[in-house]
Amino acid sequence: MIAYLILVHRYPEQFKRLFKAIYHPLNHYLVHIDKNSGAALADDIQEFLSEYPNARMLKPQKALWGGYSLVNIELRGMAQLLEENSAWTHFINLSGQDFPLKTQEFIRQFLGKHPEREYILAANQRDIRPDTMHRVLDICFEFGSRIFRPKLSRKFLEGVTPHIGTQWMIVSRRFCEFVCTAKAARRYKRFYRNSFIADEGFFQTVMMNNDCHGQIVQDDLRLIDWIPDGDIKLRPRTFTSADTKHLIASHHLFARKFDATEDDVVLRDIERHLQAVPAVFRQPQAQPAVLC
Repeated sequence: MIAYLILVHRYPEQFKRLFKAIYHPLNHYLVHIDKNSGAALADDIQEFLSEYPNARMLKPQKALWGGYSLVNIELRGMAQLLEENSAWTHFINLSGQDFPLKTQEFIRQFLGKHPEREYILAANQRDIRPDTMHRVLDICFEFGSRIFRPKLSRKFLEGVTPHIGTQWMIVSRRFCEFVCTAKAARRYKRFYRNSFIADEGFFQTVMMNNDCHGQIVQDDLRLIDWIPDGDIKLRPRTFTSADTKHLIASHHLFARKFDATEDDVVLRDIERHLQAVPAVFRQPQAQPAVLC
């Protein structure tokens, strides 16, 4: 069984298409609506989910890019999923503007064949991305709807190697239990609470510095085309119908991002493909990087 956490802040109709594309009666679904998005969006999605007994809403929280609030939402989602259902084996987080590239039967079969693998990008931050070390060494505060970054520096956690990747992951129940409940995880939460863009390093750093996981595969199984967006970050390019063949041929399980208000054809093409494809198993070609 898979436990999904879906993060939504706009486009309710597009979210509904995503939900239907990943729905399976044996999975468990939790949906978080950004509190900044307003009550109307939350009410719309709550009414939609009422028809699905294995879907719930996570209490809304304001989500701020660059802030620890994004990590906190993930942790609260994991904790609620752990409490509500004891049968799921894999956790997958998605954005409301993601979409699957494989059928749910395919994804369930694939993960069932690899029950102890963690699909996450986790690189040594000092070695691979030294330009981002200021994110963890310079203190950052999230307050209301703003990020404050005073010129205050600190040392990194003693005996810990910082790691960095993306927000997206497919991880085991074992890891979720550790990061949510283990005493050893508390100091990471305290430290990263005052880090910038913590959602791209917190989970990686916890995983890579503790014996709390299965075999780590350096692949989050998401097809994302990262393009520059200012001086400090990259952003995912919005896929269009020109990308359809590439998307359908990909070994990845999911892709992001899509915007039906800009190009609805690409989503309709993928939907038709998923409805037509036979439930044949083919392993994504990602290789294990670390075994503990």
